[in-house]
Amino acid sequence: MDKRRISRALAKYFVNPVVKLVAGYVPWWALLETIGRKTGRPWRNPVGNGLVGDTFWIVAEHGYQAGYVKNIMANPRVRLRVGARWREGVAHVLPDDDARERQRTLRRFNAALVRLMGTDLLTVRVDLDP
Repeated sequence: MDKRRISRALAKYFVNPVVKLVAGYVPWWALLETIGRKTGRPWRNPVGNGLVGDTFWIVAEHGYQAGYVKNIMANPRVRLRVGARWREGVAHVLPDDDARERQRTLRRFNAALVRLMGTDLLTVRVDLDP
């Protein structure tokens, strides 16, 4: 079994269900909502809290293979729950950004998990609506 399959199984069955319950209420996680590219339904994924002013940074651990990245590429309008507040914005995939360097500016706990479990790091910037 390769690292990506192990990482996805751990996230799907163990980490994400727990983190979804607390994401947005603990300072190191937030909840990202994208619109499914096939279903048109909203999908929620926990992500590290990368809020910096009116910009939200995400480092996707599986790059273009992440479902939420595929959804963003089909429809860049997203919502994020940071704290108890939902905010809307437009997401941009940044393949030329140094994702490891970007992580140095974000919360260390989540960045360490993403580096440990990640297979193809990719930066996503969300420009939040005012």
